Amino acid sequence: MLKGIDPLLNGDLLKILDDMGHGDQLLVVDRNYPAHAADKPLVWLGEVSMERAASAILSVLPLDTFLDKPLARMEVDDDPIIVTPIQEAVLELAQRDHASALEYEIVPRLDFYDRAKKVFAVVQTLEDQPYACFILTKGVIFPT
Repeated sequence: MLKGIDPLLNGDLLKILDDMGHGDQLLVVDRNYPAHAADKPLVWLGEVSMERAASAILSVLPLDTFLDKPLARMEVDDDPIIVTPIQEAVLELAQRDHASALEYEIVPRLDFYDRAKKVFAVVQTLEDQPYACFILTKGVIFPT
């Protein structure tokens, strides 16, 4: 156990998050996503919601401030207007510590699968709501 670190962030996940560099991307997905298909390092968080997983990850992972949209979500039913409650919750979590206004990049489902092949690593939860799939682009930490 580490002081000040969310206990959901196990050693494997912390190592991946630490090893990621500026611009590297993390895929965080629900239970339905074919996570092994990305052929990237995979951390399985087990029976945890997407909101809980995103909260833990975003507590240590800065999103890229050089990009307009460092947070991407999978498009729902080929309609970019539809937003699920989980997608709303993850955006709200990400906005808490982001330096500027933050909106999603909306990625059509099949394009999302193609982009997932280029990520640094994958985190899979047992979230049961569909379309709870996100790509987070790591930013930098500036001196205070």
